[in-house]
Amino acid sequence: MSKLIVITSGKGGVGKTTTAINLAAAMNYFNKDVLVIDGNLTTPNIGLHLGSPEVPINLNHVILNKASPDEAVYEHESGFRILPASLSFNDLKKINPEKLKTFKRDFKNLADHIIIDSAAGLGEEARSTLEIADEIIIVTNPEMPAITDALKTIKVAQSMNKKIVGVIITRVKKNNYEMQPESVKDMLEVPILGMIPEDPFIQVALSMKDAVIHTHPKSKSARAYKEIAALILDVHYDSDIDKETLWEILRRRFSKT
Repeated sequence: MSKLIVITSGKGGVGKTTTAINLAAAMNYFNKDVLVIDGNLTTPNIGLHLGSPEVPINLNHVILNKASPDEAVYEHESGFRILPASLSFNDLKKINPEKLKTFKRDFKNLADHIIIDSAAGLGEEARSTLEIADEIIIVTNPEMPAITDALKTIKVAQSMNKKIVGVIITRVKKNNYEMQPESVKDMLEVPILGMIPEDPFIQVALSMKDAVIHTHPKSKSARAYKEIAALILDVHYDSDIDKETLWEILRRRFSKT
């Protein structure tokens, strides 16, 4: 049975869109049928992240009943698919985010695993996306302001009787200044699905308009996303297989000199 997983956050800039894309890429790595929908209608970034900023038919056309959902789906070269939203300000003025929920059944017919990148925060647009979720994953940084906003999002989702799968902590530096996983778990009272390390390869992947899963499959961040995907899908993944060998590390470092 297909499932709608909404990726959301209490605030912007925590790596929500990066997580949505790489989680989809990681699920596709395990040969799953995956679709990413850009539910962030105000500031959509899925298309930008993947090198398709403008497409002939997008989610806005679907919501306005100018196209069917399947007409707005595009396949990434890696195999997973995307349903991007419009970057046009004029298109934004015509959209009512609440209409998104009327397409839930249509979306679930498009793939086995549907990941929706939500707008950040708790405004009308973000709440409209939460309404169509079967499951919700919260993305946050290990800092008190982000964790506090994540807690607010969790409370709102719980008030809507939504299933919260857990939290993904991004940009983890493992220093003495960020909140430790145990403290985050105690504060949020939901499972921690995984931690994504601060990784320069994520920025490199963004500049290459692709997921780090594809551009740097053996990086720490790529392996972390694969571990989370394996946990969600309940499949086996041995991250040690993907670790760089000493020769690969030396070759990469010396290639920069």
